[in-house]
This record gives sequence, C-alpha cells and structure tokens, in this order.
Amino acid sequence: MKIIDLSLTIYNGMQTFPGDPEVCINVVHNYQEHTWQLRNLSFGSHTGTHVDAFSHMDPQGGTLDQISLEHFFGRAVAVERIDVLPVLTGLIFIKDIGIEALNAILSAKPPFVGGLISQKLERKLLENKIVTYTNLTNLELLPVNKEFLFSGLPLKIKDGDGSPVRAVAILDSI
Repeated sequence: MKIIDLSLTIYNGMQTFPGDPEVCINVVHNYQEHTWQLRNLSFGSHTGTHVDAFSHMDPQGGTLDQISLEHFFGRAVAVERIDVLPVLTGLIFIKDIGIEALNAILSAKPPFVGGLISQKLERKLLENKIVTYTNLTNLELLPVNKEFLFSGLPLKIKDGDGSPVRAVAILDSI
C-alpha cells in the first residue's frame, strides 16, 4: 500500500485567496511554562487544501454537518479527459477542466470532484450536490485512469461551508 499526500501544509502567513482571512497560527501554551503545547489557529474555512460544501456557492445547499460522509471518502480515479469517466466514482482532474465538462461529469454521477477545475464548473457541481476539493497537490504522482481510495474528511463544522482537509490517495488498496 502506498499513500500519497495531496494536501498543502497550512502555515502562518501562507497565501490565501484574495479577500479571505489571513492564516495566523500562534503558540498559546508551551512545554516550558505549561508542560504541554497548544496553538491558536485562525484562518478561513477555504484555506489550503479544502473541501467545499454545497452551501459554499448555493444558498439552498447542504452544509458540512448535513452532507453524508460518502461524499468525502471512497473510490476515485485521476483523469485527464472527460470522454471516458467512470460512473459513481470520485474524479480528480490532473489537467485544467472547465464548464464544458459539466454534462459529462453529471452523467458520471461522482460523489466528489477535485483537482484542476474552473470556478464556473465548481459552482455548477456544488449546485448539483457534488462536493469539490480545491488546492489538491502532488497530482502528478497519481496513476492516471487507475482506481485508488481517496479520503478528504472535513471537520464537522455546524453550518460549515467548507473545511481544510488532509486529502490522501491510497494506492493498491482496492
């Protein structure tokens, strides 16, 4: 079994989407004074590698605490083109995909889509109850058109519109 980390590291002052909150991570307790370590984390719900709930771009959409866990974990395939999409399998696009891919993706009925997708496509996927993953990294390490297990579980945030995730691909597990 091989595990590929698809997540960006979250760190103090990292670049965020223009207008999003800046990332601030500060040590609040340390070993010397308190005998334990604790940090205060402050950042937006769409920081780094993250998942978007339906409610992110659709006011009628479900929030993180309402969406079934099957939308965040399961079989996936890294794909370059839209002409051969597996059905009922998560899709990770390793090349830029725009709104022209919408009908093919909807026909495939994936529980989640990630990778290099346009914002227009992201909005339409969320409106159609397909969660999206943004800022996945190491996509070049994924085997193209070969199934793997994907996990990108969010924090269970009440009314959450998105959450940073530790996204991983688990190869040779299916």
